[in-house]
Amino acid sequence: MTEPQTITADHLRTLLAAGDAEAFLGLVGGQVEVIEPAQRDSEDYRGAFEVISRTELEGRLGDQADEEHLQAQADALTESVQQLGG
Repeated sequence: MTEPQTITADHLRTLLAAGDAEAFLGLVGGQVEVIEPAQRDSEDYRGAFEVISRTELEGRLGDQADEEHLQAQADALTESVQQLGG
């Protein structure tokens, strides 16, 4: 089990598989979730902290979406969130 604010390669794979390019990985109540644009203003997701959008993640990965690069991005994003006090 991971810590609530730990971003994993699985989170990033889920984001990359999201149906909308504007989907993003967000923190909601300390939990990491993929949030679709239609959910953004709903009661459950209002105030979510946006960590990274699918479009931005695709740009960072380019054609290197293998496990090693996904894990490196997950580690970097986790560190950024923890530095912000996520």
